[in-house]
Parts: sequence; structure tokens; C-alpha cells
Amino acid sequence: MTAALTRAVEVESELLDPAVLRDARRLAELGREHQRLGVVREAAARLSKHDDELAQARELVALGDPEIADEARAEIARAEAAIAACEVELKPLLITRDPLDDRNAIVEVRAGTGGDEAALFAADLYRMYTRYIERRGGFRIELMSLSEATLGGVKEAVFKVKGEGAFGVLRWEAGVHRVQRVPATEAAGRIHTSAATVAVLPEAEEIDVAIDEKELRVDVFRASGPGGQGVNTTDSAVRITHLPTGLVVSQQDQRSQIQNRAKAMEVLRSRLLDLRLAEREAERARLRRSAVSTGDRSAKIRTYNFPQNRVTDHRINYTTHSLPAVLEGDIAELIDALAMAEVEEQLAGGQG
Repeated sequence: MTAALTRAVEVESELLDPAVLRDARRLAELGREHQRLGVVREAAARLSKHDDELAQARELVALGDPEIADEARAEIARAEAAIAACEVELKPLLITRDPLDDRNAIVEVRAGTGGDEAALFAADLYRMYTRYIERRGGFRIELMSLSEATLGGVKEAVFKVKGEGAFGVLRWEAGVHRVQRVPATEAAGRIHTSAATVAVLPEAEEIDVAIDEKELRVDVFRASGPGGQGVNTTDSAVRITHLPTGLVVSQQDQRSQIQNRAKAMEVLRSRLLDLRLAEREAERARLRRSAVSTGDRSAKIRTYNFPQNRVTDHRINYTTHSLPAVLEGDIAELIDALAMAEVEEQLAGGQG
């Protein structure tokens, strides 16, 4: 906590630096940090106040007056409860924070193995995240592309979550989500296992990733599916291939080729940033070792078991028996548990 309070003083000094005032991006970064550290300061001040109250109450007990001692013991219990609450509040504020956590998030949900059932499950996950974001407040969702499948399923949904800290909140959702249930198309009533993958990327800024136009192959084609009068009449859809990495991004949901290209470049930039971060092993060593986030999108992270009404997150052995509520967007409990597991791991490792 001492380090955080010291840093708060340093940030206040930096915010007065004329050079910082002329740098809009740095000013915004320091402003966000100042806001976070202000919360630490307030919690630390409350903790200090309760510590003083506890010490005074213990002194009164030591006086030996029975009437005063009874009142002092009640004050001790109250102060100890308040101190415990402050310590719980401070824990997540004191860990090493990834600056990318403050960014918007780009989320990609894709049907995996399992055919139509996998596409239906991907649609369930897309709806789950949409409802969670709508309920949470402070975030809003912007659909970037949607590729629908038969029976109401989804092959792929890509959407941006706007709001301060969106990536930090949603990053734990990245990985393979597995579902076990009896498909509506299964006449024999056998339990079927299928999967969908979720990728969560920090929104990249142009300064993060420099893309040489010579490294891109841009193809235009006729959009298909829902999309208005322009569909099937103009070559408005765009496919961009980043030749050095082989990454391909397609976009057709916007009305014009220019809009589709802009959206595709936005997704490509975020994928390249994510790829670069994943390759920098030294800088992501903490996440690579973490039981919470392996950094491997192929890792199975969660199982949704319909026969047992159970959702299990395998990274922290966390289970809840309220599967319908979870699929309706009630995932705050899961996300909070994952975030707290990361906090505990960092604190145990002496970080922050």
C-alpha cells in the first residue's frame, strides 16, 4: 500500500508537468491512474481511521471499568469488521495492473466442434454476453460482424464492448467453452458435447501497431445474408489478409465498402496487437504461469452441463448450479471469482 500511496503523489506531480499537459494520450493515461489511486487513498484513510478507533477501544477495555469495557468491546468488534472490509476493498487495488485493462474489448465468439449444436451454443454465448453487458451498466456493445448459421445458430459473432476497463473485465472469458446437453434435433435423447471458442482482444490504437499497406491483400466481394438493399447488388464486403502473419479478417455488415474496410482494419489491428503480446513471453510470464489465464485460447476453460444444471470454471474449480441464469447474462459472480483468484495469486507471489 505504501508504494501505491507514493505513486499517487508522483502522478499528481506528473499531471502538473507542462510536457504532459501537451500530450493528450499521456494525460488521459495519468488521469485514469490518478482516479484509481484516489480510491486507494480513500480506502487507506478509512483503514487508518478504523485502526485508530480499534487502538482506543482496546485502551478503554484495559482501564478495567466494567461498564466502559462492555461498550469498548462492542466498538472493537465494529472496528475489526470495518478493517476487514477495507482490506478486502484494497486487495484488488494493490496488484500490478496491466495498462491494457482500461481499453475497450473486441470479443469474437465462434462455433467450434459439434455442427449445428455448436452454432446454437455460440448463439447462446453471444446472447449471454450481450445481456451481461446491458445489465452491468457503464458498458455498451457495438456489433461488428455476425455470421449466422441454420436453426438460429451463429457461426461467428464479433463485437466491441465500449467502456473503461472493458478488456480487464472480459479478458477472463477467452478460451474454449464446452456445452453438454441433449440437442433439440436429437430424437434419441442422447447427451451431446460441443464447443465454442471465445477470443477477447484489447482494442488497438494506431500507435500500438504499425501496418504497412504493402503487407495487405484486400479483396472485395458481394455481401450475403441480412443487410439491407445493398446486399447482393454491390461489392461492399471486404476481406483483408495480412500477408506476414496470414491473419484474415472479413467484414460485410456495414453499408459501404469504406465502412467495412475501416471495421476490418480495426479488428486486424487488435488481432495483431494480441499476437504480439502473446509472443512476448517475458512480459506476459505472469499470465502464462497463472492458473486463471494460461494465455492459450485452445484451453478448455468452462463447461455448461444442462443435465446437472451446472456451470464449472475449470481454472479455479468454481461451480454454480444456476445454468439458466448464467446463460441469461448473470455471469458477474463468475467474472468476479476469476478476478479475485488472480488477485490472490499475485499477492501470494509478492507482486503489486
